[in-house]
Amino acid sequence: INAEYMGREHIVKSQMEPKGESGAKEPPAKVEEIKKVAEEKKESKQVEQKSEEKPKPPAEIKKEEQLEAAKVAEDGKEEKELPPNEGNIEEEKGPPRGSGKPEDYVMPTTFEVEIHLEDNQIRIVNVEVEKARKEKPYIGGFINKKNGATYFNAFAQTDQYERPHPKMNHREVQTFQYKTQETLMMREFSSQTPVPGIVIETRGDKVMEAKPYFTSEMWMKQREETSLYVQRMVRGWLARRLAVKERKERDAKLHEDAEKQDELRRKDEENHKKEIERRMHPKTQEDFDILRKELDAWRDNETKKIKDAAAAKELSEIEMQKALKQLLIKETKLLQTIDRLKNSATVINREERIGIMLSAMSAAKMWKRSDGRFTEVVTPFTTRAKELMELYNGLKMPFLSIDERLDILLHVKWTVNEFDCSLTREIVDLIDREADMLNRGRSEKSLEGLRKRLCNQFLQFIETVEFNPEAARFQKVPREMLQQTQTNLFEQPLFYLSQKKKKKKNK
Repeated sequence: INAEYMGREHIVKSQMEPKGESGAKEPPAKVEEIKKVAEEKKESKQVEQKSEEKPKPPAEIKKEEQLEAAKVAEDGKEEKELPPNEGNIEEEKGPPRGSGKPEDYVMPTTFEVEIHLEDNQIRIVNVEVEKARKEKPYIGGFINKKNGATYFNAFAQTDQYERPHPKMNHREVQTFQYKTQETLMMREFSSQTPVPGIVIETRGDKVMEAKPYFTSEMWMKQREETSLYVQRMVRGWLARRLAVKERKERDAKLHEDAEKQDELRRKDEENHKKEIERRMHPKTQEDFDILRKELDAWRDNETKKIKDAAAAKELSEIEMQKALKQLLIKETKLLQTIDRLKNSATVINREERIGIMLSAMSAAKMWKRSDGRFTEVVTPFTTRAKELMELYNGLKMPFLSIDERLDILLHVKWTVNEFDCSLTREIVDLIDREADMLNRGRSEKSLEGLRKRLCNQFLQFIETVEFNPEAARFQKVPREMLQQTQTNLFEQPLFYLSQKKKKKKNK
């Protein structure tokens, strides 16, 4: 049974209310339509039989026509003598059951139903259809392979309920002995061959035709074609997978080559900038050697040009001497520029070297543990070195106010007063002189030499091991060697200085 068609019949019949028995008959139009369909079927059968069988004599043909006329008359009587019903229901026109694929027909949400009443009146009822939200599962039935129509089993159209069995998991159920037994159906079926005098209903019959015989050769051919198709699809899949793999490798290689090209171009640009920076702001001895070599090459090239012009008699002797003189003046200026750059580079390099040394002195100790990690340890010596570095950086800071500068000088003075030696006394003397000049309102420019001398003295104070124990790691000559070759100044500096001072006073 067609699922949708059965659902429509169920909805229509459920909304109709029975009113009792009545004597309504089929309308005449219905009877005529049935007769017409029966005649068309018989004519088609006759045509088929005539095409297949041999021609019959006229007497037999006339007899068969009379029998068919009698059969049609009886069919008409049966149609007219139909028992009375409550009413005849005609659905809205639509495709017949199994007329085509499911997508050929789309059920509307509402449709009208005509109800023929007893007094030949027609009543129209609007029926609402509740459509399923998902496709019905194909649990059972059959499918028409010609038009693709699906016929569902009644099991899929009805609500099923659970039938629990009391002994579902019992031993008696698991070990039950089954036997085969023949039974009679509740309704008997039979078949009847058309004979004269018997009218057989043929409206619901179906003509079944045998398909062409499927031989073993055809089966082998179909099997071979299917195998070739599967092999073709598999080879295509393998080829596509290989193509994707090679395409990815190609893209990765192109990307890698592009990255290498970018890296080389970036390195070339960095080297070019570095070479320009080395010539504009040289810092190392190699930079100055490059400048000297380029200057010598330029001088030799210019001298060669002048001499070649004189040899070609383009310049006279006097003009050649003047040109060489001008070349010498330019070379002298360039040498002076190189010397100025060298002096400024020396100052900058010295400041950088001092900053690196002070940072290394004040850095925390890194002790390696047994698990391979490192632990930062701050010792009293590193703390002392950090305080001295901060004081040195304060002395080097420019553009300070008078109060800030005096505050820094006071802290430096307190730090060096902890020791009594010629170096500390000289530092204190320089601090007092600068403080006096600041109080007098002297300019910053007039104090540059004094401040430079103070910074150098304080740096010497920082590099002394007695005042800064962390400086021992940065001594060019180890302390043990100095102790072996010199006096015990490093062990008792204050006692030695005090004894020397007493001797001077006694003299």
